[in-house]
Amino acid sequence: MIVCSCNVLSDQQVKACMSPGAGGPRTPAQVYRCLGCAPRCGRCATTIRKIMNASFAEASADAVEGCTETCGAVCLHQAKVA
Repeated sequence: MIVCSCNVLSDQQVKACMSPGAGGPRTPAQVYRCLGCAPRCGRCATTIRKIMNASFAEASADAVEGCTETCGAVCLHQAKVA
C-alpha cells in the first residue's frame, strides 16, 4: 500500500528500513532519509509513525523475558508504544 504519494513510498519500504537497535530510524524524518527522500506535504508522517510504532511493538513482543541486551535509551526490547 502506498503511504506517501509525494515520494511514492509503500508501507513495505517503510517496514524494510526499520531495524532494531541504535541504528534504526526513530522518527518519520529519519525514515525519509533512510529511503533517500524528504517529506514534501507531510500528510503521511502520521501513517509512517503508526507503522513505526507497530514495528517497535512487534520487536518488543519478540524479545525474550529477562533481556540482557544493552541497547540503552533506544532499546526496542523495552519500547513503549504510544
